[in-house]
Amino acid sequence: MTSPQTSRVATTTTVDPKPFIEIRDLHHEYSGITALDRVSLDIQPGEFVTLLGPSGSGKSSLLHILAGLVEATSGTLTVAGRDITGVPPQKREIGLVFQNYALFPHLTARENIHFPHNVRKTPAKEAAARVAEVLELVELTALADRRPDQLSGGQQQRVAVGRAISAVPKVLLLDEPLGALDRRLRQQLGHEIRRVQRETGITTLYVTHDQEEAFTMSDRVVVMNHGEIRQVGTPEEVYTRPRDAFVANFVGEVNLWPVQSPERTGDNATVNILGGADFTARCGYGPDVEALTLAVRPERVWVWHPGSTSPRPEIQFVDSGVIVESTFLGNSRSVVIESERLGRTSALLYDGEEPRDRGARVAFGWEAKHALIIPS
Repeated sequence: MTSPQTSRVATTTTVDPKPFIEIRDLHHEYSGITALDRVSLDIQPGEFVTLLGPSGSGKSSLLHILAGLVEATSGTLTVAGRDITGVPPQKREIGLVFQNYALFPHLTARENIHFPHNVRKTPAKEAAARVAEVLELVELTALADRRPDQLSGGQQQRVAVGRAISAVPKVLLLDEPLGALDRRLRQQLGHEIRRVQRETGITTLYVTHDQEEAFTMSDRVVVMNHGEIRQVGTPEEVYTRPRDAFVANFVGEVNLWPVQSPERTGDNATVNILGGADFTARCGYGPDVEALTLAVRPERVWVWHPGSTSPRPEIQFVDSGVIVESTFLGNSRSVVIESERLGRTSALLYDGEEPRDRGARVAFGWEAKHALIIPS
């Protein structure tokens, strides 16, 4: 069974028929503004799912409603077969980590992680053993007696995660917990969060607007916009088979061109842009869609010297142009090609791919399997 979506959304991912979290027709409005529009989603036991989208897309609203911090206008929430729609936050058995961590400044790391056991009145011996286990899991045993102001940002983040999982919640929710950190630390702590999640097996829902975080950490990604779920799938599915132009543009760099009336044959179609050379692309649209867009990732664009054959037989010639921008990126070079029919085309070139300098004339194209026609 596929994860249920609104009637406007389809997903290609087949999942277990017994979801751990069931979100059904969740709708929410703030002062007449729709924050969530009939959202439905299934999450499997032990799964790490990321809600990905721009600001205002509804991802944090969904997380806060699941945590019980916000009451939905309508819809239902079920966790492990239990309807929690009207259950108070403290009785939902859900751990929550915010972007600012919300640690108690006067308590040590150990005392912060112990705090949920105070609320639940866990027996002292059992609580102490669990706290020691969590401190080891988040690698803070040596810093257990330091207060938050004596810890680095990354260490504070680990305390926050430790506190959230200390009382063994059924679900862990993380609302952009790495947003305030620099890129290298985000990557490091993202790997640590995933390690802890795998070791504990806690079903986790993670919110971010950073597609790199979403791709490197998630089992599945839920792309949201304007309160709707636009696509659900594995990171690879969402990146290589976006269901529309919004998803394609949001989850990475992409070249997009409008196309009209492609000649479809099965799963492929013949495309011609403004009288240029015919080339083949994959079809990622249904029979009733009229506004279509061609999507090609920059790393799939090949360049070669005009008049020469393409680097490989399967690479189709599409157009010729001039490199107007060339930027060194370390392990690759980003170029922008200006051509008469396609306008500006971005390409990512690796060692051995020539020409690559600004002002060079090039022919360029791509393989049919890496060009996708999708709804606009």
